[in-house]
Amino acid sequence: MLKLLGAKPLGIRDEAQVLRVLDADAIASCMVAARVQEFGLSPGAFPGELWSRGGPSESLCYSGANLVPLRGNADDLRAFAERASRGSRTCSSIVGRRELALPLWDLLSNDWGPPRELRSEQPLLSLRHPSLIHPDPLVRLATMSELDSYLTAAIAMFIEEVGVDPRTGDGGGGYRRRVANLISTGRTWARFEDGQVVFKAEVGALSRTVGQIQGVWVHPDRRGHGIGAAGTAAVANLIVASGRTASLYVNDYNIAARRAYERVGFRQVATFSTVLLD
Repeated sequence: MLKLLGAKPLGIRDEAQVLRVLDADAIASCMVAARVQEFGLSPGAFPGELWSRGGPSESLCYSGANLVPLRGNADDLRAFAERASRGSRTCSSIVGRRELALPLWDLLSNDWGPPRELRSEQPLLSLRHPSLIHPDPLVRLATMSELDSYLTAAIAMFIEEVGVDPRTGDGGGGYRRRVANLISTGRTWARFEDGQVVFKAEVGALSRTVGQIQGVWVHPDRRGHGIGAAGTAAVANLIVASGRTASLYVNDYNIAARRAYERVGFRQVATFSTVLLD
């Protein structure tokens, strides 16, 4: 019956099955798995919705700040697109495995208009063992007393990576709170020199088996000296030491970053695509 009625939100009774499905594709589903493991699927606690058409083992899509297709065939993607297009759009991007994210975008593009940017080739990388290069011993957890310095670097990274200023709209209050939360929960690593951040990275999603690194940035004046590779190695080693797989995804055109991650020991396991929306 669920299959015939289209995509429907899942709930608490589906949680165990959802977790099994996410575990079967642990690296690609880390962002969603971390949320399910932390909050469960209670409607009052889970940030967003999980949709399925026929049950989680057949099809699955996360809808929240991002729209993340996780499993399904062409009919399932059409059902997800139909549900996503009801009412006003709530997500800022579509992201996931290329073979799911791009077809879903094709179905939504007429309703949602042109994207701000389409990043169709993003190698998804993983590292299950200690890094192949020496980690930077000066990379450490940032502290709340260093919020302002770290925030300056985070804003610079965001503008460079995403193409918009995260302070737009509310003067930066929301982004400051987001960065402060990452620092307070021990998710931000940095190398400081004379009070200035020269390297930064965050663990944006942490599931039981995978830690996904994001926001890797090196100060423009210090690029080309191996700081990014050694800093990433330090963060990746901490994730691996916790018994998890370190993961990240990178734009295919960022050749310098791809070479740095290869030196660290990361290897490609899949390809992501991201559609950035206005």
